[in-house]
Amino acid sequence: MSNTAESTAKRPLRVAIVGAGPAGVYAADILTKSNEVKDGDFEVSIDLFEAYPAPYGLIRYGVAPDHPRIKGIVNALHKVLDRGDIRFLGNVTYGRDLTLHDFRAFYDAVIFSTGAIKDADLDIPGIDLEGSFGAADFVSWYDGHPDVPREWPLDAKEIAVIGNGNVALDVARMLVKHADELLVTEIPDNVYQALKNSPVTDVHVFGRRGPAQVKFTPLELRELSHARDVDIVLYPEDFEFDEASDDAIRSNNQTKTMVNTMTNWLVEEHAESEQPSSRRLHLHFLHSPVEIYGSESADGGSGKVAGIKFERMQLDGTGNVKGTGEFIDYPVQAVYRAIGYHGSALDELEYDAKRGVIPNEGGRVLDANGNPVPGIYTTGWIKRGPVGLIGHTKGDALETIGFLLEDRLTLPPAQNPDPQAIIDLLEERGIEYTTWEGWNKLNAHEEALGASWSESAASDGVVRERIKVVPREDMIRISRA
Repeated sequence: MSNTAESTAKRPLRVAIVGAGPAGVYAADILTKSNEVKDGDFEVSIDLFEAYPAPYGLIRYGVAPDHPRIKGIVNALHKVLDRGDIRFLGNVTYGRDLTLHDFRAFYDAVIFSTGAIKDADLDIPGIDLEGSFGAADFVSWYDGHPDVPREWPLDAKEIAVIGNGNVALDVARMLVKHADELLVTEIPDNVYQALKNSPVTDVHVFGRRGPAQVKFTPLELRELSHARDVDIVLYPEDFEFDEASDDAIRSNNQTKTMVNTMTNWLVEEHAESEQPSSRRLHLHFLHSPVEIYGSESADGGSGKVAGIKFERMQLDGTGNVKGTGEFIDYPVQAVYRAIGYHGSALDELEYDAKRGVIPNEGGRVLDANGNPVPGIYTTGWIKRGPVGLIGHTKGDALETIGFLLEDRLTLPPAQNPDPQAIIDLLEERGIEYTTWEGWNKLNAHEEALGASWSESAASDGVVRERIKVVPREDMIRISRA
């Protein structure tokens, strides 16, 4: 019998999961429900670590607050953590508060599910001008991330959003939507006030390929049409379809639905043009960004964003595009790039900088020589890159947990597997960790803020289920009270 088999025969297998977003919670849930655990082959004891004081990761800090499906996902994650068989430890940062050496000392296995929170780079001239932003930073701001500034410069009337995925549509929708419509969500007050004072009139969303190649989903597309006093503007010259586009429309119901929806909007917009709205959301296709240019500043510098140049593209028959040599300028005062997220390196682990992932095989983390590191695993976006929907991380977790179960008899055993030992270490280091009980306190507090607002004279009949607490220190204080 191996050392791990001998050491865990009389105790539960100790597993740490770093990252309490959907990927981490799914991994914990799948492990606790595995046949091996249910059949009594062994017991498992899981600690779920999170850098923020609150759980849910991407759901709390990376998805637009007006998504109708968010509540369902949060409820599902809540049920998993509320069972009591998975311990949540928040406000603990890997690489600062705890090292890999620490985790190895207290756990038989560690699963990293830290996600991807940075913007992918867009290497074009002018990308660093004032008024050029990464979508991830904007999302963090409007979602009340505790570690970003409370203010956001919303002074542009005309805005470009580069990208044709769900994040691009989220960003565009949040920019163009009237702030009062967002009061029914959990947006913080500073976000509401800033959006309410925005002078925006036009938001342009640009994609490199055609309408049949977009990466957003029908749900995202339909949500655009729900915004009050916002016209959706499309352009007939953008509706180009090659052989691959026609095949996609015939064979893929999702593609067919989206193309039909946009085509119908294209027809309808001319019929409604007699009553224009105060804001417009423009959808452009077959545009490849070339340069962001700025206005000249007083000192002769490039100053702030003043416009963006695109090359007009055409489909090449395969669904890909090639340049036409035709260039188009759009006057805008802000540019948001939403071309994807990128994972960050983690201390003491190998890192693939090009893909933004931890090198791995099916979730088994690899060392510099391409060999599996015993007892170290990964799942979610830091495992495979930021592609797919939130639900797709379940498949990632299932694969990773499968390998962990396969390896469980040969894992390097924890030196001190007592569940209290990690708590003692956190307290010894003065780390103000939060717990699931603490999250329930914070959750109740945010709901109480919403109820209080709803009862106020200013509510005008609007019911707010909750208002998100933003400052980290307040989240910690409320959670640890």
